[in-house]
Amino acid sequence: MTYTTSVDGGDRRDTRQETLYRKISRRLLPLLLVCYVFAALDRVNIGFAKLQMSKDIGISEAVYGLGAGIFFVGYVLFEVPSNLLLARIGTRKTIVRIMLLWGLTSTAMMFVHDTTSFLILRFLLGVFEAGFAPGIIFYLSYWYPPARLAAPMALFMLAGPISSMIGGPVSAWIMTGLHGAWGLAGWHWMFVLEGVPTILLGFVVWRLLADSPAQARWLSAEEKTLVARDIDTGHNPDGKHQFRQVLRDPRVYGLALSYFFLISGMYAVIFWLPTILSGSGVESITAVGLYSALPYAAAIVVMIVLSRRSDRLGERRLHSAVPAIVAAAAMTVAAFTTDRLAVALTAIVVSTACSWGSYAVFWSMPSSYLSGTAAAGGIALINSIGLLGGFVSPTLLGYLKEGTGGDLAGLLALVGMLLAGGIGIAVTRLPARNH
Repeated sequence: MTYTTSVDGGDRRDTRQETLYRKISRRLLPLLLVCYVFAALDRVNIGFAKLQMSKDIGISEAVYGLGAGIFFVGYVLFEVPSNLLLARIGTRKTIVRIMLLWGLTSTAMMFVHDTTSFLILRFLLGVFEAGFAPGIIFYLSYWYPPARLAAPMALFMLAGPISSMIGGPVSAWIMTGLHGAWGLAGWHWMFVLEGVPTILLGFVVWRLLADSPAQARWLSAEEKTLVARDIDTGHNPDGKHQFRQVLRDPRVYGLALSYFFLISGMYAVIFWLPTILSGSGVESITAVGLYSALPYAAAIVVMIVLSRRSDRLGERRLHSAVPAIVAAAAMTVAAFTTDRLAVALTAIVVSTACSWGSYAVFWSMPSSYLSGTAAAGGIALINSIGLLGGFVSPTLLGYLKEGTGGDLAGLLALVGMLLAGGIGIAVTRLPARNH
């Protein structure tokens, strides 16, 4: 296969490049998407387990909020080391280790019997899952140049809304349909049936995943050369290449702080949506599961549309900032209409879809600015600081709900978080890339 530089040859090269990157997407993204669906499911199914588990083991709203959030403490502590290790030993070994340990721990959640065991297992789940999402984000930068990165990144991140969309009905069905089977509660069965597949997927990853394009047997030598050339020329020459540079770069911390607020808003909705719906008069667990799927179905559409438009126009910052601000506005409506289910649910659908759209485009910004060890450590650093929001926001909402006896204060806190995230992204300007 020969790539020419003439005008007509350039057209042929563009066509062959499109074919090449479609080939890469077909080989990588389905497997990575399925793996991330189960990773995301392990984060959100606790919201459904709570509907039965709280009564069975006697945990308060505040303890639940702490348990939902403490996952991220373990995650943050081990995320940067995991990604730096990935850059040294390879993606396949790292991802397999993560999936086996988190699958075993997720399944072990069936043995929770009191506050202590609940908090310990949630913390360990974060420790063992640390590095998965940022590791894959870094891994995708091996395969796609920055100008093409938003769309495959968004497709990978569809796992978040997909897991929440299918996780609600499936978790509700397991919890109601299998409740009492073999003497186990429905939430016991939910953790088993949603944890074991992760263990099995670890073995699939070991067999199918290539560490980099250079090691992919399904790429020709010419295709490997083209990918390497695209990656090398696509990165910002003014960007950072060493991890020590990242630690001194205010732009990285600007992105991290913005991501913190964005994640705070997103995860609070993920963890508390079943409870909010239940408090709005939806009594059936099955109905809660079905209603919970609606925001994430909308999020899938918004993520695809925004990421493709962002790639086409070559603009990242506003494609991430504006949706976050719209999400804050919609959540304001939801905060004051919790007594009107149709209005509140519509507002939550808009807010959730826009926040996920912002999230999908966001990650193409640091991925184009950072390369080398800076990308491995920098992506993990941004994600680590951001995911502290996954601890802060559900914990804060738990205390606000328990302290005020209602949802208004917590939802208004979400508004402030989403707004701060959108504004932060808008004011964090990265150097323009030379094409």
